Amino acid sequence: MDWVSSTTFIPKKVLELATNDVTGQIGFIWQQIRTFVVAPILRISVFLCLTMSLMLFIERVYMGVVILCVKLFGRKPEKRYKWEEIEDDVEKGNSNYPMVLVQIPMYNEKEVYKLSIGAACGLSWPSDRIIIQVLDDSTDPAIKDLVELECKRWASKGINIKYEIRDNRKGYKAGALKEGLKHNYVEMCDYVAIFDADFQPEPDFLRRTMPYFLHNPEIGLVQARWKFVNSNECIMTRIQEMSLNYHFRVEQEVGSSTYAFFGFNGTAGVWRIAALNEAGGWKDRTTVEDMDLAVRASLKGWKFVYVGDIKVKNELPSTFKAFRYQQHRWSCGPANLFRKMAMEIIMNEKVNLWKKVHVLYSFFFVRKIVAHIVTFFFYCVVIPASVLVPEVEIPKWGLVYIPSIITVLNAIETPRSIYLVYFWILFENVMSMHRTKATFIGLLETKRVNEWVVTEKLGDALLKSKDSKPAIKATQKSRFSRFRERLYLMELGFGAFIFLCARYDVAFGKYYYFIYLYGQAIAFFVTGFGYVGTYIPNSS
Repeated sequence: MDWVSSTTFIPKKVLELATNDVTGQIGFIWQQIRTFVVAPILRISVFLCLTMSLMLFIERVYMGVVILCVKLFGRKPEKRYKWEEIEDDVEKGNSNYPMVLVQIPMYNEKEVYKLSIGAACGLSWPSDRIIIQVLDDSTDPAIKDLVELECKRWASKGINIKYEIRDNRKGYKAGALKEGLKHNYVEMCDYVAIFDADFQPEPDFLRRTMPYFLHNPEIGLVQARWKFVNSNECIMTRIQEMSLNYHFRVEQEVGSSTYAFFGFNGTAGVWRIAALNEAGGWKDRTTVEDMDLAVRASLKGWKFVYVGDIKVKNELPSTFKAFRYQQHRWSCGPANLFRKMAMEIIMNEKVNLWKKVHVLYSFFFVRKIVAHIVTFFFYCVVIPASVLVPEVEIPKWGLVYIPSIITVLNAIETPRSIYLVYFWILFENVMSMHRTKATFIGLLETKRVNEWVVTEKLGDALLKSKDSKPAIKATQKSRFSRFRERLYLMELGFGAFIFLCARYDVAFGKYYYFIYLYGQAIAFFVTGFGYVGTYIPNSS
């Protein structure tokens, strides 16, 4: 036994030396790959991300300066354009008021259809000078019956309301709006106001928007601002409010006051039908039919006015699933439209060079493409990966100063939510993964490019689900099935990657990146496990 023990002890030493040698060789190989392959690629990535960050930074600072000038010099729309209140004329009667068509496209909007129809029918405008058109693409017969019954109820009160349906959903919202304009009674209308099913205009909406058209024949579109009725529902809706407030108070205002161009938001706006027709009408070639129409109308020379003082109530998506679908559509569509219209914009002869540069570079390239890509690749890929490659150093100005200034410029438009800015940063970085994916789908025009999922509106469904026991009892799914529905594997995968990078930085790093990386990893995990937004058990 002593001989056996002595002979087996020697191979163990040899094995240990061999193992150490293999480990050393692997470490040496990794160091060579890291130095000569990974590090150069990462340096190029850092350079590209810093370049895109600078582009975004310059764009944000420029818009901030413009907004400051607009506020200091009081360049409100009614001062840039002629605006006079429409006054009643005894001799002319109601003919003094232009004929307006109000379109309300909807699709299975059980929770909100009464609100939108009621608000439209309550507009303060002569009843013989307005037509309410409900374009119902619902596929649920019960909901269609409810919507039709609501239209009949208002018609019995003397409201000129039309209930229109189609045999198919071709073109989705764009198709519905296009078909709605083909009816004979539309020929007597010169203007069309559009409200999505969850939008509720104030009674004086038309009285405040129509004067811009009557006194300024070059104006083709008047866009109002959105007011969010459920912004306090959860942190996710508060964060959305921060982003959308910046969009309306800065991006839309800058476009309106400097170039008389901005992207139509698809709702809460009024079009001059002549401008709409001259631009070629509604097209369903992308998922942003509203932006498509706006760009084409602008290239025809029509001017747009954004009126931030006019606010239209609406609902923010409060479930993460609905928000993801909405962001896919809002990110994929503009990228695809950029691909389709870039050359058309360049070759256009009706608009000047500066407006072309604004539309191509600022509106499309920086805001709709660069902003998504740099947010994801820089903050969720490059910075975590640089922890593993000490040969690569990211300058402090690109890592701290520029992002901080951009964040402040965005958050300052929603002062009540300043304390949520850290959560806003982390959640926007998480969502940038989906926005970047959608952007590339749009640019490359892959299979999901025209995917259209109507954003789910809850209305008072959340309250019902909390207060009504039968609603919860209706769900017969197992606990595991409900848990699986809440899992998002992409978020969990990136959360694990960033968490491991944070752990590595704690052990071997020197720049304290883990302070940010741990927070970002947690944000991915929280989102990946479905603990963000409102969750209604029987909504899926």
